[in-house]
Amino acid sequence: MVILVTGAAGFIGFHLVEKLVKEGHNIIGIDNINDYYDINLKYSRLSQSGIDRNLVEDDQSANLVLSNKYNNYQFAKMDLCDKSALESLFKKNNFTHVVNLAAQAGVRYSIENPDAYVQSNLVGFVNILECCRNYKIKHLVYASSSSVYGQNIKVPFSEHDQVDNPVSLYAATKKSNELMAHTYSHLYNFNTTGLRFFTVYGPYGRPDMAPMLFANAIKKGDAIKVFNNGEMERDFTYIDDIVEGVARVIKYDLSADDELYKVLNIGNSKPVKLFDFINIMEEAMGTEAQKVMYPMQDGDVKRTYADTTELEKLVGYKPKTSLKEGVGEFVKWFKKGY
Repeated sequence: MVILVTGAAGFIGFHLVEKLVKEGHNIIGIDNINDYYDINLKYSRLSQSGIDRNLVEDDQSANLVLSNKYNNYQFAKMDLCDKSALESLFKKNNFTHVVNLAAQAGVRYSIENPDAYVQSNLVGFVNILECCRNYKIKHLVYASSSSVYGQNIKVPFSEHDQVDNPVSLYAATKKSNELMAHTYSHLYNFNTTGLRFFTVYGPYGRPDMAPMLFANAIKKGDAIKVFNNGEMERDFTYIDDIVEGVARVIKYDLSADDELYKVLNIGNSKPVKLFDFINIMEEAMGTEAQKVMYPMQDGDVKRTYADTTELEKLVGYKPKTSLKEGVGEFVKWFKKGY
């Protein structure tokens, strides 16, 4: 397979590329390397995959840089909103599959900077859909989010639940992606699968997510911000389990089931109370954290809980990593420093 991975300098994208290149697939990764969070972390991920930062930073023409670690991986700095560059990339490389992980992330940031979400998550996604249609891609796998469930109180969250009431612009863009993909599958007869990710964590994780925020606070002796007085639950899912599931979905042929379109949950199906997560983090860090209670944040939800029955039936997905193991691996990486 020749696979395009967008968002390849991101958390999930980096780990997925590592898995796919080791399986022997030809991979091209792209990322616009925006400054939503520290770009040094993004370049650190790329470096782990053999992509020379200097070659990427010095290039203004979206040229592909060959990995010095894997001869089947190339990377280009590119924005999904640059439609002509994206079309040129598709035209030259004969992709069989596309994994779209590029998006403006963050629930709370969508309240502060809505334009970034419209451009990346809507305009950029339409450009991906158009290229997949025009260049006969066999299967588009794209990142949706558990945030589409909004304030859903029925648990676990099922793909059959109503998701018409998002509580953040980020969630609304992800729901829009699902609708757009459905339309393109219906009109143009190609496979699309949306994956609703549930709180992914692990080494090289995003600095705006709870594990990194908590670890940094504990290391510095600062107080941890505990929202909604700790009355929160999250379906924390370790990165290795996530990329295993994504890799299996990429290879699955939906047309074998006479289907073109699917949306699937991908999580751990074991929601954890925020205080329990903090306790495990404290144990791994070897230090008790100071805690300050805060009210619920706008756009946030009290609980996430994935029903992954459909994904298990489809590709045999079964998460294997316990929270204690996963947090332990994250802390090992964190203590080394990126």
